[in-house]
Amino acid sequence: MSGRILVAGASMGGLRAAEQLRAAGWTGAITVVGDEPHMPYNRPPLSKEVLAGKAPFESLAFTPKAAAADVEWRLGTKAVAARLDERTVELDDGSSLSYDGLVVATGMRPRRLRCPGPLAGRHTVRTLADAQGLRDELIRPGVRVVVVGAGFIGCEVAATAVGLGVREVTVVDPLPLPMVGPLGDLLGHELLKRHEERGVCFALGAGVAVFEGGDRVTGVVLGDGTDLPADVVVESVGSVANVEWLDGNGLDLSDGVLTDEQLRAGGRPEVVAVGDVARFPNARYDNVPRRVEHWSIATDTAKHAAKVLVAHLTSNDVELAPFAPLPTFWSDQHDFRLQSFGAPVLGKDDMRVLEGDLERDVLVGYHTGGHLAGVVALGGQAAAMSAARYRTQLLKQPALTA
Repeated sequence: MSGRILVAGASMGGLRAAEQLRAAGWTGAITVVGDEPHMPYNRPPLSKEVLAGKAPFESLAFTPKAAAADVEWRLGTKAVAARLDERTVELDDGSSLSYDGLVVATGMRPRRLRCPGPLAGRHTVRTLADAQGLRDELIRPGVRVVVVGAGFIGCEVAATAVGLGVREVTVVDPLPLPMVGPLGDLLGHELLKRHEERGVCFALGAGVAVFEGGDRVTGVVLGDGTDLPADVVVESVGSVANVEWLDGNGLDLSDGVLTDEQLRAGGRPEVVAVGDVARFPNARYDNVPRRVEHWSIATDTAKHAAKVLVAHLTSNDVELAPFAPLPTFWSDQHDFRLQSFGAPVLGKDDMRVLEGDLERDVLVGYHTGGHLAGVVALGGQAAAMSAARYRTQLLKQPALTA
């Protein structure tokens, strides 16, 4: 088998794609290109164990499977342009790589606020360097921290900062409750209560208007006039897909890379997308294309996309069933965990406590059309295990579109 598959993106999605290409029978060349100097590593600990100083980089690095030992890695180099008709990708070092198959795995980058004010003292958490730089700030005596964004990363960073002994941690969000977007108000109220009990302050219902300070941020002014002193600001306000290098090729890049139900991009059988940059329809639910930024999606998409791509390149006409993963996520905050299976965001209009109670360990079911769309556990290990028991039910039940 000759030819080359180029994997653009060397994070977890790129690694899993390379491994799964070998598992699918591809014996030709595989080249993985990525902008970070490191081999792929696990990102979820960045806002928790790494920030807390409990996990060195060596503990985060993935060990590639033996079958992928011959994969070529070009690290510290990123894709900057593509000519899909010519099957070439240009890199930022001036070189160009040709390919027979292309895997888009370039992932996301943190969205940044465009408010007036200084940049120094403002942080994001996406890479190892980000987490290391933020930790150096958090361990300074008497530091005051404002976290902008009460989503997963924002709440995790706030919890970690309190655990480090930061004297003042305030989370800002224009929405009325933490994590209300993905989880709804039932768990949003409980998360607010639990964070406040552990020392996190919240300024909700208003966004950032201005960052104060000269050379470095000294405060945050909100849209309602609230003025919060800040020595460190953490911006956790969503992500932007790294797709600019694909401009000019007729792809829908409005929110990541739009794919079909087989993860093929733009009707091109030689181009697939994996990880959180892929916007795909999920036949398990409503077939509306969405990006899914959960840890498990990198592996799930890589496994399916690799089979699709190798089947095309080897002229195997087998058609796989549509990609229909069961999304899974977890989030560790303070001394409790959120554990989810399914798509709770689709069932926020019909939330029911399935087990336990909100004051302790609780399991909440999210329903649409009378059917269970997802479950979320909040609490300790017992709650997480309760959620896992519903995984089989969610996998076996008919598609919500049926």
